[in-house]
Amino acid sequence: MKKAAAIIIALFFVSSLFAQTDSTHKEYVGKYRFPEGSVVTDVTVVFDGGVLTMQSSAGNSVLEKTSNADVFVIVSFEGTAAFKRNDAKQIVGVVIDAMGYHLEGPKDNPTTLIEKSKNLVKRL
Repeated sequence: MKKAAAIIIALFFVSSLFAQTDSTHKEYVGKYRFPEGSVVTDVTVVFDGGVLTMQSSAGNSVLEKTSNADVFVIVSFEGTAAFKRNDAKQIVGVVIDAMGYHLEGPKDNPTTLIEKSKNLVKRL
């Protein structure tokens, strides 16, 4: 009986650790845009099946966490993605260094996109 209780408690703690990891990675999800003329115009970060992935016109890659806060290895492109935060600790941009390219871009703000959509509908 004590073993069963210990196993249940251990499973609870392990599952809560995975839940914290999932929610932490979800804050990186979104679209990041780069200046006109950049090798790629934007990248999209998705979190699916417990895996953080970066997608762009150049291809897709898994992002692997490093020991540095908010820094990931872009596996397929042998580079790094360092996410930037504002004073409120929200992710607001990314700096990518990969295959000899340096890209910096802001994260699209969902609120801004909603407002742009509303304005477009009003014009129609």
